[in-house]
Amino acid sequence: MFLTISTTGTPERPATDLGFLLHKHPDKAQAFSTSYGTAHVLYPEASAERCTAALLLEVDPVALVRRGRGGRDQGRSPDTALAQYVNDRPYAASSLLAVALGNVFSSALAGRCAARPELAEAALPLRVEVPAVPAKGGAALARRLFAPLGWAVTAEPVPLDERFPEWGDSRYVRLVLEGEQRLADALRHLYVLLPVLDDAKHYWVSPDEVDKLLRVGEGWLPGHPEQQLITLRYLSRRRSLTREATERLELARLAAADDTEAEELDNAVDEDTDTEERPVPLAVRRREAILAALRDAGASRVLDLGCGQGQLVRELLQDPRFTEVVGVDVSVRALSLAARRLRLDRMGERQAARVRLVQGSLTYTDKRLKGYDAAVLSEVIEHVDLPRLPALEYAVFGAARPGTVLVTTPNVEYNVRWETLPAGHVRHGDHRFEWTRAEFRDWARGVADRHGYAVVFTPVGPDDPEVGPPTQMAVFTLTDTTAPTTTTTTKEEKAA
Repeated sequence: MFLTISTTGTPERPATDLGFLLHKHPDKAQAFSTSYGTAHVLYPEASAERCTAALLLEVDPVALVRRGRGGRDQGRSPDTALAQYVNDRPYAASSLLAVALGNVFSSALAGRCAARPELAEAALPLRVEVPAVPAKGGAALARRLFAPLGWAVTAEPVPLDERFPEWGDSRYVRLVLEGEQRLADALRHLYVLLPVLDDAKHYWVSPDEVDKLLRVGEGWLPGHPEQQLITLRYLSRRRSLTREATERLELARLAAADDTEAEELDNAVDEDTDTEERPVPLAVRRREAILAALRDAGASRVLDLGCGQGQLVRELLQDPRFTEVVGVDVSVRALSLAARRLRLDRMGERQAARVRLVQGSLTYTDKRLKGYDAAVLSEVIEHVDLPRLPALEYAVFGAARPGTVLVTTPNVEYNVRWETLPAGHVRHGDHRFEWTRAEFRDWARGVADRHGYAVVFTPVGPDDPEVGPPTQMAVFTLTDTTAPTTTTTTKEEKAA
């Protein structure tokens, strides 16, 4: 992962002043430890006429996996074990390089130059070159991002393989920026826009990223024609953070136009008396709907099938009416995280007797799951390949046969209401399908008929008059405890 910054000079203003601005001496090669590897700063050339500073980041793929976000990257990061170690991160400029740039050149990024303060305010003839940048949007997007900031942009697509031109171009570009810029401004542009081009970050985006974006984007982001795209991608498409950043950027633009401070304009609401209700996250509404349905059913012994990291299990344990809660998941890692979330190692004896976490596949019959009042399949069926869905159906409704079964799944019709979800895409990279309301109801009624259950349907979340709710829930109630179930024998059942 490599980046160079070059400038030219004169005898009166030598190019080696770049070393003062970067706080790195041109005669030295220096190394800096980062959370993900080692950053090296060196000067391939340093004379009064021309000076080039290079930042080389050697990424440790093991450290990246151990400290990275893992599967929380909303489906964009590699999800298999091998791909976490074998990928483009060591070679292509991304948020890793942006973070290293911010750490190694922090004073320059902040516009400080202790030895020569006047240099920090001077525009320099700069040339920035990054040999490989992942660009989701191609060379055209690179030009749209950097050209409005005063850069002459050269963005050349990198071919997949020069020996086979018929294969076409890769998703990477060779990026060259040239222009008269303050060094601090150039670094800020790179710090924000490299992750935006990649459309991915290697770390979890928390609310303080909004403050960071506005601080580094001060002076250039409010008026950028691609402000909305930059904000959306930099904040990893988190809608609440994007909305907050957009509102604050608009306030900054208005303040600049009015030649006043943003705080003076934003005085219409007293924060101490602000009673505006914040939207409830859909995951919270889903758990509330499930808990209400379980209480209405009078269930006390509950299975959470596909429990993941144990969010619903934790909610169930907070209500004493649920005397036994069993979380089931095929992922050992998910169960380990659930145990940590529930603090099983510190749980009191009485509370610990109410909960169990067990590993199991929902497409196999399992004697441990029989005899419970209720079972929950919350956002589970869409992760199962359609040919294997009958096996899950039989394992739950035919073999375990709890008195109540709750099934929630996304309503694909509602996807058009998600502003950040591209048309035709599912909500999560692991979803095998997403059903319309009619498709879900047809499946649920078929399951109920085959296994002696009655079924009713409940919306979860705001029920849009045109496209329905974001989540649809089916509540199955066992009506015939003696009726034999009918299903086709599957390979999974034979194996069990």
